[in-house]
Amino acid sequence: MQIRVFDRECEIDDSRIDADAATISERVREYEAGERTTFDLEIEYPDGFTGDVMRAIERVPAGETRTYGEVAAALETAPVAVGQACGRNPIPVVVPCHRIVGADSLTGYAGGLELKRRLLEHEGASIPDEP
Repeated sequence: MQIRVFDRECEIDDSRIDADAATISERVREYEAGERTTFDLEIEYPDGFTGDVMRAIERVPAGETRTYGEVAAALETAPVAVGQACGRNPIPVVVPCHRIVGADSLTGYAGGLELKRRLLEHEGASIPDEP
């Protein structure tokens, strides 16, 4: 399904969320309005490494970031593998891969760096400078 967040379209795989489209959209609107920092939805994680990374990402509180290296260290893997798994996240925004940043820059985001920056600003997170 397509969701609109901060005037940007974002594709999420709603089949991985145990809620109807109206509920998901409502939670996104509440997030945008600052009424919630988590989505409180039951999620079906992919099997394997991508699911492990998504679970780690979901534990990063709103207003905070972690680097790809920090997540990689916690999972005993390489930062590039974490970045690739973030890119495979089928439910961005809901599982907040925007909170995972490079050591000295924002770096990639499926919804585009402008949306990543906007989401982090909305949450009050420190944003690394662009190279």
